[in-house]
Amino acid sequence: MNTFFPGRWISGATLILGPAVMCAGYLLRHLSTVTVLTPQQQAWAEAQPFAAYGQLLAYASEPALLTLSYAVFALGALLLCPAFVALAQRIGGGLASVGAALLVAGLFARLYFAGADQTAFQLTEVIGLEQATNAVMKEYVDISYGPWRVPVWASAGQYAGSLLLAIAAWRSGLFGTARAVMLLLAGGTWMGVLKGASIPDVLVTGLLAVALIPLGAQVLRDRLPAPAGRPKILSW
Repeated sequence: MNTFFPGRWISGATLILGPAVMCAGYLLRHLSTVTVLTPQQQAWAEAQPFAAYGQLLAYASEPALLTLSYAVFALGALLLCPAFVALAQRIGGGLASVGAALLVAGLFARLYFAGADQTAFQLTEVIGLEQATNAVMKEYVDISYGPWRVPVWASAGQYAGSLLLAIAAWRSGLFGTARAVMLLLAGGTWMGVLKGASIPDVLVTGLLAVALIPLGAQVLRDRLPAPAGRPKILSW
């Protein structure tokens, strides 16, 4: 029985819910933008230097829908933190620990970005869309990078962490090549403030769900694969 954090129940639940909720968040963020904006507004937004213009415009049009999509996305990031810790525990070894730590740092950055997103959205309620957009875009770089650029450096942990964790999962035999590649691809999604979501973002996060959910089910059933250091299992 695993007595270390996050424990069996939290590990299993977050391995299942984390990627599923994050995938739903990406899907909602994509759909909320393409369904709210007219074709003319979408063309205008795509012509802007940053996606933030279109996201603020979409929020001003349908604040409840945009709030829902951003909230689900933030919840997915929160749930994935213990999920990646649990994955690293099952893999074992220093490479997995470093990879999970970097991935969790990247997820913390996502939560910082979520706070910046919400602040920008609320500005449209107080001072109107045009003034809010001008204010946010004037300071967009500083807002995105965060104090002392800590959030933007932490966000780089997602890319390095997914690579290290995927390699460790493959070397240990916990994941086969296919599932290791799914984990790696999911680490390539965008980071930042007021970003739009695309179909590829949805697809690669769906692949992460395919990779992690079976492990979560095994954890909840207490039928875990052999961890590192024991004979390797065959895995896809």
